[in-house]
Amino acid sequence: MGGINDAAAVKSQYNTSNNLSTRISIHDKYSTNKMGFGNWIVSNYKIDKGANVLEIGCGTGDMWKNRAALIDDCSKLILSDFSEGMLSSAKNNIGNHDNIEYRVLDIQEIPYHDAAFDVVIANMMLYHVPDIDKGLAEVRRVLRKDGHFYCATYGEHGIIEYLSKILFALKYIDSLAVTNIDDMVDYIYSLSSMVSLSSVPRQEIRDILKNNTTDNILNVPKEYGMFIAS
Repeated sequence: MGGINDAAAVKSQYNTSNNLSTRISIHDKYSTNKMGFGNWIVSNYKIDKGANVLEIGCGTGDMWKNRAALIDDCSKLILSDFSEGMLSSAKNNIGNHDNIEYRVLDIQEIPYHDAAFDVVIANMMLYHVPDIDKGLAEVRRVLRKDGHFYCATYGEHGIIEYLSKILFALKYIDSLAVTNIDDMVDYIYSLSSMVSLSSVPRQEIRDILKNNTTDNILNVPKEYGMFIAS
C-alpha cells in the first residue's frame, strides 16, 4: 500500500480519536477472525520482565487496554503519539500507572538516548512517516543491541484495495462481514486515503456498497502482517 504521508492531512485526520475509533469499531463489529487483530499483534510480542518499552503511534492505546499483567512486566512503558488528542484518549483508556509515561513525539526525532529501549513498537503508522529512512534509523538508534522492533502493517490486498475497486470502477487472515452498510460508509468517510470521495453523496456510496452485498452481507477482505526485527 502506498504511503499516506502528507503531514497536514495526517495531523488533521488524527487530531482527535474520532476517525480512528470509527475504524476500530468496524473491526470489532464485523471481523470474521474472532481472535481479534489486537490480540494477534500482542501474541507476537516478547517483552521480558523489567523491559523498557517504547510504543510510537499508540493511538487510543487500545492494544494495552485490560493488559495489566503485560504492563506490569515493563520497567518503563512510554506510550507516544504525535497527536495530543490521541494521547488523551489513550490515557483515558489505560489510566495512570507508575511505570507508564504518555508523551508527544515524532518517530523522526525520538528524544531518548542511544540504546534506551529493549522493545520498540510502531504498529499501523510507518506509512504516515514523511522520511521513513530517518524514522527507522531513529528506531535502530534507541533500540538496544539485543532488542526487538515490532511493526504491524497493511498487506498488499485488503480493505482499501477492495473499496477502491468497487467504488472507483506473516499474514493475519481475516475479513469483514458487514451487515450494516452505514457502518462501512462511516468507515470510508474516516479515511484520508479516500478523501476524493468526500464530494460524493453518501447515498450514492451506500447504493454502490449495497449492490455488492450477498444475502445482505458485504464481505470485505482484510490483510495485515507484522515485521519483527532485532
